Amino acid sequence: MRYFLDTEFNGFEGELISLALVPEYGDQDFYVSFPLPADIHPWVAQNVIPNLRFVPPGVDHQLNRLDAARHLEAYLASDPDPLIVADWPDDLAHFCALLVTGPGDMIALDGLRLELLNGVGFSAAANSRVPHNALHDAHALKDFCLNSAI
Repeated sequence: MRYFLDTEFNGFEGELISLALVPEYGDQDFYVSFPLPADIHPWVAQNVIPNLRFVPPGVDHQLNRLDAARHLEAYLASDPDPLIVADWPDDLAHFCALLVTGPGDMIALDGLRLELLNGVGFSAAANSRVPHNALHDAHALKDFCLNSAI
């Protein structure tokens, strides 16, 4: 199954703030947020931080990286061939970094595939119900892909 990915992070090459996966079928979204860094990039402080709270009750899980990785492991455990779809390379980089739990160690997966879309015509800022919120942006990416038959 395809899972549409979005992340929010603290500026260029900054720390991961939140990550969301939205499945192509069903309504079991994955969302995790992390403790905020001490120094937040001004653009992130203005555009991302105020929108972190806009997630459904019970969906927001502020966790450390190891707990988030285990949560992700459990989320993907029943899918033998997940396809992670993103429109931006940093989203995939942050996702892949979350798979790693320590030196030489990663979450248990039977494998997965990654797809970087050519996002021409898609803007999370323009299409998301709550721009710069990973969960809402992932839903916007899903809607764009399904409506564009991508």
